[in-house]
Amino acid sequence: MTALVRLAILFVLATIALPAMAQDFAQQVELMRRAEVDQRVAAIWDTLSNDPAAPVIGNPKGDVTVVAFFDYTCPYCKAAEPRLMALVARDRHIKLVLKEYPILAPVSLVATRAALAARKQGKYARFHQAMMRYQGLLTQMDVFDMARASGLDVARLKRDMDAPEISDQIISVFNQARAIRIFQTPAFIVGGRRGVHVLDSESASIDFAREVAHARGR
Repeated sequence: MTALVRLAILFVLATIALPAMAQDFAQQVELMRRAEVDQRVAAIWDTLSNDPAAPVIGNPKGDVTVVAFFDYTCPYCKAAEPRLMALVARDRHIKLVLKEYPILAPVSLVATRAALAARKQGKYARFHQAMMRYQGLLTQMDVFDMARASGLDVARLKRDMDAPEISDQIISVFNQARAIRIFQTPAFIVGGRRGVHVLDSESASIDFAREVAHARGR
């Protein structure tokens, strides 16, 4: 066998082996990244899951907690919302913690401030769901129209939106997101008997019921 033939064979083998090696390396890097994120989440899980300033839907004492980072202008958040609400309605042991994370547009911050202020009037859930179901380009006028339709006193709402505790909660959520390397919406975390797990797949493909069952150790 000539040297040229040997080189040709080595070249062919390399073209076959290198892509597989690169894929294996990429998978290992991704596994390490996920493990690091899960560790970061575990380190601040009490803050993520039990923050009294964060709105909760479902059972506050549920055995599985789902934490959702979302933005009212995020279409992917809105696509996942019906399945999340169906999960909470079907499973009475789910605690859904909502992290208002307004990062996509200026009106996102207005919507978040209004939603958090709605808690003072006891109408957060209704108002939140109205904005999550809204289709189209969200405007400030839309936000306050939905607030009025949700039974809120809009004049009071506007005053409450500027309260220091509203700003504090928004800053707190941004700090939580930064600590666990969440830079986009939506982002979901499930915590239960088996610890905590960040859901990395596309929101449209997440099987929330399966994730909850896994968190319970089933």
